[in-house]
Amino acid sequence: MTEQDGRRVESVSGGGHWGGGLWASTRDHARFGLLLLRRGHWRERQLLSERWISFATSPTPIRPNYGFLWWLNTDRRQYPSASARAFFALGSGGNVIYMDPEHDVVAVVRWMATDKIDGFLKLVAGAIRK
Repeated sequence: MTEQDGRRVESVSGGGHWGGGLWASTRDHARFGLLLLRRGHWRERQLLSERWISFATSPTPIRPNYGFLWWLNTDRRQYPSASARAFFALGSGGNVIYMDPEHDVVAVVRWMATDKIDGFLKLVAGAIRK
């Protein structure tokens, strides 16, 4: 339980904040990443608009490494070891959903020290090349 605006509110375990009620496993994150990597297609259905995905993964004029709720690697400054076409979700505590359309890869890491993420992505890139 937590208190918000003077009311007691249920708070779920696993990362739901202030009673928001979302719990997602590593596999759930990977499935979500795959949905985005597949441009909103899941099996035979279009679940998300391809137009929205294009919008979400396009650089903004104010911040070229950020789309609409997704981080981008367009200038390769954030993660030099990753593809320039990669996009990702960054969550509190070093939780990352990494999508690389160039290599058709989704990788999820949880609770990784943020200064180690590029090293992890370097290992992923090395595994792809082999």
